[in-house]
Amino acid sequence: MSNEQNPDDEQRPDKEQWRGVNHAGALPPETPASAPGPEQSRPAPSEGASGRQRLRAGLWPPRVSRAQLIVALLLFVLGLGLAIQVRSNSDNSALRGARQEDLVRILDELDNRTQRLEDEKQRLDDQRTELENSSDQAEEARKQTLEKERQLGILAGTVAAHGPGITLTISDPAGSVEPDMLLDTIQELRAAGAEAIEIDGVRVVANTYFSGDAGDLRVDGRKVEAPYEFKVIGKPQDLEPALNIPGGVVQTLEKEQATAEVVRADDIVVDALRPAKQPDHARSSSR
Repeated sequence: MSNEQNPDDEQRPDKEQWRGVNHAGALPPETPASAPGPEQSRPAPSEGASGRQRLRAGLWPPRVSRAQLIVALLLFVLGLGLAIQVRSNSDNSALRGARQEDLVRILDELDNRTQRLEDEKQRLDDQRTELENSSDQAEEARKQTLEKERQLGILAGTVAAHGPGITLTISDPAGSVEPDMLLDTIQELRAAGAEAIEIDGVRVVANTYFSGDAGDLRVDGRKVEAPYEFKVIGKPQDLEPALNIPGGVVQTLEKEQATAEVVRADDIVVDALRPAKQPDHARSSSR
């Protein structure tokens, strides 16, 4: 037997080279890697990562389900509705539909109240200055005491008063005016700077009260009948606008089918008096 190799054997490739070749002469396709599933989309932390890194990898990016999105949307709509409702309720005030001239009049009234307080402060400062600078402080103090007594007498209703002001006449054909409506009128007049008030011959003071029912009203226990006439001493430019503000006395009375007529006057006389009562127990603390 000859040891010479067959030339065909030299050109034949090794079996290991032909093992992976198919009949068409191409290599078999590689097996595709499986697509990452939902759990594989998040990179797994390495074994050497710290606890904080593993926690971060477990929380981010967040996984939100469809049910969670629906709940979040419903909560957002509910919160928006509540916010709109709260804002709607807060805007439902007496000044919401007020006209521009009414708002200007309200601001003027507030400015007038501020000015009255400033005038009162200035008056008290002047009195203090006069007492400090007067050569005869005893005589100056006596004059101021008498003036203060007169002012307190007007407020207490023990002395008559006159001055500029208004006359308010409330007609009540339906008999629907309640005692609290007259009380609101008094409070509004006092807030506007009224210094003396009289209702149908009854002097209004600090402890005046209203009682009875609609059509049967009493002031300090004394029966009064419509039309109710208020005599008010004060600055007419402040008193009349205070009664005509939006949602004020005049509009409230009109809702009850009553009417209010305001007339300015240069001189109003308030001569209904209250008896001066001597206190039973209180004594002056001055020595």
